[in-house]
Amino acid sequence: MGGKLTEKDMDQLEQWIGTGPKTFTLLYAITTDGCNATTFHQKCDNQGATVTVLYNPQGSVYGGYAPVSWASSGGYVNNTTAFLYQLRFNGNDKETKFTLKPANYQYALNHNAGYGPTFGGGHDLYSFVNTVNSSGTYFTLNGYMKFGHSYDMQGVTADQINNGNVNVTELEVYKVADGKRQKTVEKECSKPWRKTRDWNEQFLNELTEDIVAFKPLPDLKVTDARILIIGPVGAGKSSFYNTINSVFRGRITQKACSGSAEQSLTTAYTPYKVKVKSGAPLNFRLCDTRGLEESQGLDVLECNYLLDGNIPNYYQFNPTTLISPKTPGFKASPTTNDVIHCAVFVLDATTLEVLSTKIIEKMKGFQNLMNQKGIPQIILLTKIDKLCKNVEKDVSLVFKSPEVEQHVEKASQLLGLPRANVLPVKNYENENELDDNISILALLALRQILYFAEDFLDHMLDKKNDEQSEMENLKIEN
Repeated sequence: MGGKLTEKDMDQLEQWIGTGPKTFTLLYAITTDGCNATTFHQKCDNQGATVTVLYNPQGSVYGGYAPVSWASSGGYVNNTTAFLYQLRFNGNDKETKFTLKPANYQYALNHNAGYGPTFGGGHDLYSFVNTVNSSGTYFTLNGYMKFGHSYDMQGVTADQINNGNVNVTELEVYKVADGKRQKTVEKECSKPWRKTRDWNEQFLNELTEDIVAFKPLPDLKVTDARILIIGPVGAGKSSFYNTINSVFRGRITQKACSGSAEQSLTTAYTPYKVKVKSGAPLNFRLCDTRGLEESQGLDVLECNYLLDGNIPNYYQFNPTTLISPKTPGFKASPTTNDVIHCAVFVLDATTLEVLSTKIIEKMKGFQNLMNQKGIPQIILLTKIDKLCKNVEKDVSLVFKSPEVEQHVEKASQLLGLPRANVLPVKNYENENELDDNISILALLALRQILYFAEDFLDHMLDKKNDEQSEMENLKIEN
């Protein structure tokens, strides 16, 4: 079958067609075959009933059903059962069928050899003419929509279908035949184990805007939320920072040293800033530190100093000499701006079962400190693409993968945190270009981390206000 059409979409189209179970076979896709009318007709003419599906950058999905074969003979086709439809608008389900007006059956389809799929006289849906080249991330089709000419659009305007443009990330044509579909494995698991919005460019933009808009509480005089990144060597701590920085810079970046060395590549306490394309920094810092090792690396005392904000920025850890109040730069009186506001344990999903007892004990020791200080904790589960072939091909299937769900459960049990606190991610590692799905998954995790940091800061403010009230009450009593 192939293609982007989901089982849910096929179920809906099958219901609208109304003549029993249907199979859908991909005949033509502009991203692989080219947006060319000649190619469209070569692949789709004389194939029987077809459905055309357009996907736009805003997450809207719409198209038309042709009950008879496409042809290159020219002229209109008289038909009573063709229809137009929409499945989604702005990433949200909006399932509507638009049938032909009885007076316009003779204009159901147009068979011009120079046209892509064309529905209605006028035309209601005129996809493209001749050849259209990709602009990089989408195709700007040279067709148009004049909904309501031959099809009854029920008061819906073209703008409410295609967002006021004819840009598409994909246009597909499927052969529709009688028969029961054999659903693919990933589609059978279509019910996600964790719900999110539909993944599309609009959702990516919304996540980006949410994170850019994040600001710590001004009453606490905190300029940046501090997120401590902790985890075993090679788990992907530095890679997570590089991934987030890449998303906001608009290109793959490698600011933090990352790799697969046996010993930690990170040797200093580095509170990395994330900057947007203009160079403006965002209001949080991802604080990278030495990877955890059995015999060396971060210990409980150093972790305590980190959490309390005693350790100066860019402090170089020395395996043979632990930091102390006598260490140059040691912050004896840290401010609210220096302390850690959320802790993130980074774990490699592929090594959960073989994680050493000593490393686990170290992390649990850190957790005891964090619990005493009320610092929220999250697990970042990396390398989830290595768990499941479906996720490896398409990261957007992460919350439908039983394998990923099982490892989220294992990580949850390992550190005794709720499953909701375990966030799967796939860092940029082999990629040279950004991928929207990888970026969305990383930003979903970062946004949740910032929510937790915000909750901690809000608690700190409540505590500060309560202490001030108590002091004022004592003054009044005295």
